[in-house]
Amino acid sequence: MKTSIANLQDFAALDPFFRIIEQGLEGLVDPGHFFDLMAEDVVTEYVITVPGYPPRIEGRQALAELYRPYGSAIRLDRCFDLAVYHDPAKDVAVLEYASEGHTVDGHRPYANKFISVITLRDRQIVHWRDYLNPVAVFNALGWPES
Repeated sequence: MKTSIANLQDFAALDPFFRIIEQGLEGLVDPGHFFDLMAEDVVTEYVITVPGYPPRIEGRQALAELYRPYGSAIRLDRCFDLAVYHDPAKDVAVLEYASEGHTVDGHRPYANKFISVITLRDRQIVHWRDYLNPVAVFNALGWPES
């Protein structure tokens, strides 16, 4: 039995992201909230990301805690342009999608594109590799100092 993720309302800023992932994996995983799709021991890797973000997270609870403060910086308005590729022999799905939103401070626009490579087992996500455009994050939140 999976441990529950407390205070799902803390993740409201990510709702469009959660919904597009749930849509993209429909029929490949058991239905539920984004975090319910994850195996307890899911491994998440951020291959192309931003400085200071961990390159690897292990476990469903750790992933939730990483995402919990997201809404203090950015709120997503929508995710769209979903493309799904599934290799049933390897039980791997590749999702391409885009997001739009705004920063909480200053309401600067935020737009990004993602590729997520997701390995499934027993109708759950066991491994997730994520690729994003870090320039889009810097344009919204500010560039790191050199």
